[in-house]
Amino acid sequence: MIVVTGGAGFIGCQLVAGLNKLGREDILVVDDLTDGHKFENLVQNKIADYIDKADFRRLIEKRDNICDEIDFIFHQGACSTTTEWDGQYMMDNNYTYSKELLHFCLERSIPFVYASSAAVYGVNTKFSEEPDNEFPVNVYGYSKLLFDNYVRRLSADIKSQVVGLRYFNVYGPGEAHKKSMASVVFHFNNQIKETGELKLFKGSHGYADGEQLRDFISVDDVVNVNLWMMDNPKVSGLFNVGTGKANSFNDVANLVVDWHGKGNIKYIDFPDALKGSYQSFTEANLADLRSVGCDYEFTSLNEGINSYLDVLNTTQALN
Repeated sequence: MIVVTGGAGFIGCQLVAGLNKLGREDILVVDDLTDGHKFENLVQNKIADYIDKADFRRLIEKRDNICDEIDFIFHQGACSTTTEWDGQYMMDNNYTYSKELLHFCLERSIPFVYASSAAVYGVNTKFSEEPDNEFPVNVYGYSKLLFDNYVRRLSADIKSQVVGLRYFNVYGPGEAHKKSMASVVFHFNNQIKETGELKLFKGSHGYADGEQLRDFISVDDVVNVNLWMMDNPKVSGLFNVGTGKANSFNDVANLVVDWHGKGNIKYIDFPDALKGSYQSFTEANLADLRSVGCDYEFTSLNEGINSYLDVLNTTQALN
């Protein structure tokens, strides 16, 4: 049985769908449905069972009989709200929980592929998986880096597969419940439909209006890298998951305008609350990922965003 934690979340639900396409339905989804709207991400997927995160943690702690059925864990569950400053909650949810699952897997030699984040790099301009490049600027990024470093310390003694994937700016279907944390593609699409006007930040950090750069990656690509890791059990380590190419927010906005055939761009003042903690540039260094043989070709920004807008607007039209 394959466990997908966060399986009702954005990336988790798409990972479940990807496993379904491979013919796998022996999937246990672990999540927290306090926000019941997330059920919508599970409706189209085929799973063997669902269990609440708190209950799952208790079963793991007790080494319940259900544990004997688990042969792979994709750990996607986390609090990904970069503006969340409840450190106690963040550390328990993202760090302690991850350690519990890691040790469970190490004890039983169960492959463990988990979600890290490009947030570990903070406002750095170098994005290779090296400690000298890692300076998180929020407690979310710190919680992810702390677990990455925990795995690093144990790595010499780890005999089974353990993979950390540092996701860059992911966009695609299944993210509506993330609200303010949803991708700019999602927000731009809503803005153009509601007001006909897309809002981008004015120039900041040495960049012109809307020219801040991010590595935007389709959720389909993220899923395929996860599945590649499952197919390559001898691969372990920390790997960036981005396209390796930065694009500006203007690039994204213009693609949304072109798709709709209408819309204007308005540049708004850069918020004081984000000064000093905003990533104006991200671009994944893919050298380590390529070095282990993952030569997957990532989706272009044009293809990925247009495909997402097709799905997003068809879905919204039906609702």
